[in-house]
Parts: sequence; structure tokens; C-alpha cells
Amino acid sequence: MTDPLDVAKLQRRLADFAAARDWRQYHTPKNLVAALSVEASELVEIFQWLTPEESARVMDDPDTAHRVTDEVADVLAYLLQLCDVLDIDPLAALDAKIDRNERRFPAP
Repeated sequence: MTDPLDVAKLQRRLADFAAARDWRQYHTPKNLVAALSVEASELVEIFQWLTPEESARVMDDPDTAHRVTDEVADVLAYLLQLCDVLDIDPLAALDAKIDRNERRFPAP
């Protein structure tokens, strides 16, 4: 049985992958943010000319679903690497942001 995935394990795998290829030297915050932006744009490109209805069904086509899944993985990989380099706990950051948004935008 495989160990369950968690953010720290994924970040370690990404760091090990980069270190084995001597890529850590390129993983500066600036470069990681740029790569994150590029990958997010590649995700946007898939949806760019779809109607709202088509976009809601994007995962129905196996080829498009595969592209979307790959781009989501790329975005997440660069975000996790950025958090690792900047020593940000992404889950704690998200939890704190939700708390702030709940205070900022109270439910009616």
C-alpha cells in the first residue's frame, strides 16, 4: 500500500527531483513565480474560447481532461516549490486567508 500524499511529501519529491538534476540553482523566487504564471496561462489557454457551458464540461473529453489535469499539476508543482523556497506553509497560508475572508465578507 502506498503512503498517503501530503504537501510536505510532494514538496520533498519536487526538491529531490530538482536537486538530482542540479536545477535548484534556477529555483529562485523570481523564476518560480514566472514559471507559475506561464503554467497558469497554459491552463487558461485551454478554456480561453469555451462558452461557460463548454467549460463546465471540459473534463468530459479524455484528451482535454488530460491536458487540464497536467496543467493543474504544473501550477501546483511550481506553487509548492515557491512555498518551499520562501518557507511558506501553503495550507496554513490558505487557512489564514479563509479566516480573513470570512471576517471581511460575512455571510448574510
